[in-house]
Amino acid sequence: MGGDRRGELVRHLSEEELDRLLDEADDPKVTKRLTFVKRLYKGATYEEAADDVGKSASTGSRWARRWNDGGLGQLTPNFGGGRPPKLGDEDQERLLELLREGQPWKAQEVHQLLDEEFEVEYHPDYLGRFLRNLGLSYAKPRPKRPSRPENADKILEERVADAFDEGTETVHNKRPDDEDEGWVLDDDICTDGGTVVGFCDASHPQPYDNSHRLWYVDDPTLERPLVKLDEPAVGCYTLNGESVLTFPEDQSKENICALLEEVREQNPGTRILLVLDNFSSHICEHTRKRAHQLGIDLVFLPVGSPHLNPIEQVWKVLKRNASPIVVASESAFRTLARRLFNTLTDRLGFAKSWIDQFLSPYLQKLS
Repeated sequence: MGGDRRGELVRHLSEEELDRLLDEADDPKVTKRLTFVKRLYKGATYEEAADDVGKSASTGSRWARRWNDGGLGQLTPNFGGGRPPKLGDEDQERLLELLREGQPWKAQEVHQLLDEEFEVEYHPDYLGRFLRNLGLSYAKPRPKRPSRPENADKILEERVADAFDEGTETVHNKRPDDEDEGWVLDDDICTDGGTVVGFCDASHPQPYDNSHRLWYVDDPTLERPLVKLDEPAVGCYTLNGESVLTFPEDQSKENICALLEEVREQNPGTRILLVLDNFSSHICEHTRKRAHQLGIDLVFLPVGSPHLNPIEQVWKVLKRNASPIVVASESAFRTLARRLFNTLTDRLGFAKSWIDQFLSPYLQKLS
């Protein structure tokens, strides 16, 4: 809100009536609000008037709106003595609107809002429970990529449905502008044994990652050899097959195809459906054609939607579990990462919500 904002003010009272009320007011809360209105009468902006009584510009804007809507009755609710009242249903609805407009909030900011808008206080130990009962969640904000479409979930639902549509004769991985040659299954590929569903992605776990809290008596330090991995970890987390983890030199299309070949080797006799992002070596014709030759159909995530790939959680837990373990060499760290990856990818829990949302209509088609 700009500092020159004045807005139209409804003059419910004359200046003389306002001065009389100020003379008679014995509650500091009422005095502040009446002083705020008087400053607006004199031509001050919302921000200036609010600052004069020690309040923020956003509070000034809300006070002005309440004054315009209902005059003194809206601006100065019953500030009787005794313990401050808790919020009724109507006030809770209004609080939700304010919280939604200004989210996210720190706890101290919510305390300030409750005091300024409703004249109530909640004990810090109770505030969290009160906010959860209102339907709020307390979590680290997840960055949202500007390129992500608003209907990313719906787009992925349609792509998964298309991949499971056995009625079409079109080659799933092929696009209209691709050349026609080479889109045939390899002679030794069999896909009659149901469908294996998996998730592919690359990450960069390092031996020096430090994301695990530990108890210490003295200064919390951990001596480590100077070990660093230059290559990425590229993995495939399968729900109903064998998972694969590789450490290629880079994510070139040739190395991605090598991963697909290993996934096929570890999961013979089935159709394979892999979910992955839109990295250039994933979406290029070379990779899509090789996947088709291997009997692997690729389902690409909507742009900017890594949150829809369950393997992201596998990487997160792998890095956390590996962080307190000291390794002496790159080879030892790769061995550790493979062991952790194999253990973690035995769990379906990382993909439970994904299965419920995207896969539940097709469970009978899995191998």
